[in-house]
Amino acid sequence: MQRSDTRILTTHVGSLVRTERIIELNIRRALGDEVDPAELDAAVREGVAQVVRRQIAAGIDVIDDGELGKLNWVTYVGERLSGFVRTDRQMSAEEYAKFWPEQERFGEFYKVHARHETTLWIPSVPSLSRYRGHQATEYTNLVCRGPLRYEPAAVQRDIANLKAALAGETFMEAFMPVVAPGSLELVPNEYYPSAEDYLTALAGELSKEYRLIVDAGFVLQVDDAVVPAMYYYRFLGRPLAEYLEWAELRIAALNRALEGIPADRVRYHICFGSQNVPHTTDPSLRDLIGLVLKVNAQGFSIEASNPRHEHEWTIWREVELPPGKILIPGVVGHATNIVEHPELIAQRIVNFATLVGRENVIASTDCGFSQGWNSPRVHPQIQWAKLEALAEGARLASRRLWGRGSA
Repeated sequence: MQRSDTRILTTHVGSLVRTERIIELNIRRALGDEVDPAELDAAVREGVAQVVRRQIAAGIDVIDDGELGKLNWVTYVGERLSGFVRTDRQMSAEEYAKFWPEQERFGEFYKVHARHETTLWIPSVPSLSRYRGHQATEYTNLVCRGPLRYEPAAVQRDIANLKAALAGETFMEAFMPVVAPGSLELVPNEYYPSAEDYLTALAGELSKEYRLIVDAGFVLQVDDAVVPAMYYYRFLGRPLAEYLEWAELRIAALNRALEGIPADRVRYHICFGSQNVPHTTDPSLRDLIGLVLKVNAQGFSIEASNPRHEHEWTIWREVELPPGKILIPGVVGHATNIVEHPELIAQRIVNFATLVGRENVIASTDCGFSQGWNSPRVHPQIQWAKLEALAEGARLASRRLWGRGSA
């Protein structure tokens, strides 16, 4: 991985709002219309070229394909692992609302939030207006019903698309996001006899995707949002030690999947859920950081501008970033349409750089801007404005940390 040796480098967490053409084709597919796979492949290929150019134009140094070829950050594996099958099941708004904690305090809010989250998102273009009001949830229609076997065609397509888009462009480095074994457990298991057996199989098969990406020359980003989220899904009100024991097994499984991959080709991402919800039951980063730093990665991408967690930058006064490691803090939010002021972004960057060393900080976003094709967290115009503000904030921070000529 590149370091911020002469200035603060910038990146983001990975997912970007899909292009209108990709969204339209996925809408048609979700509602049962016949979609020519070649047409979708062409739309993804064109979209990747577009978002690569826009990331570079915005001033982002470490870029990716926006995850445009995936349904979402978890169930994209449905086309990569045989043994997973898709069902017709859709989570209702009522089920989704009850899925969240804080029901006594915020139950009415979650009813409203759930209607938004489970309704098909439609861009404001006339050709798509006929699809408004339909439901489409990609998280709940995948299940494991057979032995898992990795099939590389889809990742090879994504690798080829990103390489083609990068050809002739000037950029610092490129990465590709993947799901962690512990987060993929979100997909129900109806085949393996135990949770441990399922986790072992997930780690073994995902390791094949990890190696293909690294062998292609890209940095591997492992996304693991479910491990922090499981604290409030399953362990709320129970002893912290029970949760940490559960999480330790998931970290160990991830490290098994990463065996043989150099740590300096890996960055590990955690967050506290991408949704714009209260987050009052999130775990503390202080409780998690010991586990996070056990992952065999060089870079650690951590949500840090979420108003429930921004104060946690101070833990680096007591927690030492291990030698050779890189902190990739979120200094720009992903879940609201407020565009951060570059001065605020610079302040956040300097806070981290002062504690862990300027060369050990790469400025990023909290999470992805669209974890699935149907879950944009902001309008695409806002997405690009936020990335431009991120780059400007990094330039301001660089001048303060290295001197005025550094940027």
